[in-house]
Amino acid sequence: MSTEKDFFRHELAIVESARIGSGTRIWAFAHIMEGATIGKRCNIGEGCFIESGVTVGDDVVIKNNVAVWTGVTIEDGAFLGPSVVLTNELEPRSMFPKECATIVVKKGASIGANSTIVANRVIGEYATIGAGSVVTKDVPPHRLVYGNPATPRGWMCTCGRKLGFTADAAACQCGRKFRLTDSKTIKEVS
Repeated sequence: MSTEKDFFRHELAIVESARIGSGTRIWAFAHIMEGATIGKRCNIGEGCFIESGVTVGDDVVIKNNVAVWTGVTIEDGAFLGPSVVLTNELEPRSMFPKECATIVVKKGASIGANSTIVANRVIGEYATIGAGSVVTKDVPPHRLVYGNPATPRGWMCTCGRKLGFTADAAACQCGRKFRLTDSKTIKEVS
């Protein structure tokens, strides 16, 4: 993918993977295991751990103290706030190993600080999880959820601003327009 000259590795980071995209920055005390794939222009914060088999897309930000376990995929442009917890065990027992569960964080999704995402969840494109939330269900694209358990609280624009709907239509100050197609989905319109 790239040579170490193509990305920044803090002298106190452990980078065992050869699959690190150019322009990526890996900060102190982060550990990237062999077999992990990190895309281009990512920012991996202090104290992060990325396990073998994980795939991280381009332009992803993973803030300090996040562990990303086998079975997790993070797509392009996603944001994980400080101390986000991602789980990959549905029935955790150390004496009875099982196949790892999955979590997929779709393109452009944002997960707030100290949130927990339980195993076998999909966080939809451009969805936003509020800080401190516990996500126990899949989150549709553009949905804003927060709380414990996380519940729907609105819709988010691609640019990251909360949308205000009048009837079934919303216009963001960035110029994008959306239509509510049913109670669970929105669609960007031109």
